[in-house]
Amino acid sequence: MRIAQVSPLFEAVPPRTYGGTERVVSYLTEALVRQGHEVTLFASGDSVTRARLVASCPEGLRFDDQCTDQFAHHLVLLEQVFQQAADFDLIHFHIDYWHFPLSRRQPTPHVTTLHGRLDLPDLVAVYQEFPEPPVVSISNAQREPLPWLNWQGTVYHGLPPDLYTFRPEPGQYLAFLGRISPEKRVDRAIAIATRVGMPLKIAAKVDPTDQEYFDAEIAPQLRHPLVEYVGEVAEGEKEAFLGSAYALLFPIDWPEPFGLVMIEAMACGTPVIAFRRGSVPEVVDDGVTGFIVDGVEEAVRAVARIPTLRRQDCRQTFETRFSASRAATDYVDIYRHLVARAGERHSVSSTSR
Repeated sequence: MRIAQVSPLFEAVPPRTYGGTERVVSYLTEALVRQGHEVTLFASGDSVTRARLVASCPEGLRFDDQCTDQFAHHLVLLEQVFQQAADFDLIHFHIDYWHFPLSRRQPTPHVTTLHGRLDLPDLVAVYQEFPEPPVVSISNAQREPLPWLNWQGTVYHGLPPDLYTFRPEPGQYLAFLGRISPEKRVDRAIAIATRVGMPLKIAAKVDPTDQEYFDAEIAPQLRHPLVEYVGEVAEGEKEAFLGSAYALLFPIDWPEPFGLVMIEAMACGTPVIAFRRGSVPEVVDDGVTGFIVDGVEEAVRAVARIPTLRRQDCRQTFETRFSASRAATDYVDIYRHLVARAGERHSVSSTSR
């Protein structure tokens, strides 16, 4: 198939450091290329891919100090995509709803993966106006606020199997990886680690919007002797960070749409202790790849139970459920369905003339 993948421009594909959506787009794009599809990637110019790259800006916008209007570059991206739309069998968007007014007015089949949370009140007006675009969820839980959208399926994220090396022996510290923000609750991770007397390593970015929260609420807690803040880690550093951990703490306090770091930890063989929110019950097999908990006290007890889990089961579950090739195959099934349906509509339209 001739497939276009349309990525946000905030980060390169794949990102240098933090960047969930762009990372997923990269894994999917490369898996589709390996499966023999003709793929065009619309992304920033510093992206690295075996697909044909159409660059809409020179580099990921988060690292462009001269960029003051990020949407301006995304407007260029949209124009590039729709200028070439007729060259593709299907266009796969990863840019939320920005393209809806344009994709509604062109004939090329398209689908949109919604990567973010859907429980925001402002989104209701958007999707009431645009109920027809085909969309894909990244967990079943993600759909709950808007169950009436034109859902085509749920496709869990996948990673290349050789991206992370299985590490059979547990480390001596707990790990937190992601963003420092109120909904990610690194304060809970600190509370858990200090309660059990185990070192905690925090590898996380701080967005400008969360800087005040970090300075006021989190920075003072980083002075604890058991807590080490290592900052934002590059992709090449994540394997050692996650694989050398005793367990990953995922103490979220929001409806997490997926949580890529959970399967990254599993790929290394590291079990996950995660709070029961959003996608967590779909991703973590309780008692197999980690423990699902409902509070700090339960998480403290779960730390003591980690030795009852087998790290090889974490890796096996990752290989079975969360590989990039599985995700690509799931998406291709959706692509073919949408292309066939578009062909049927075209045949009916032609016959009725």
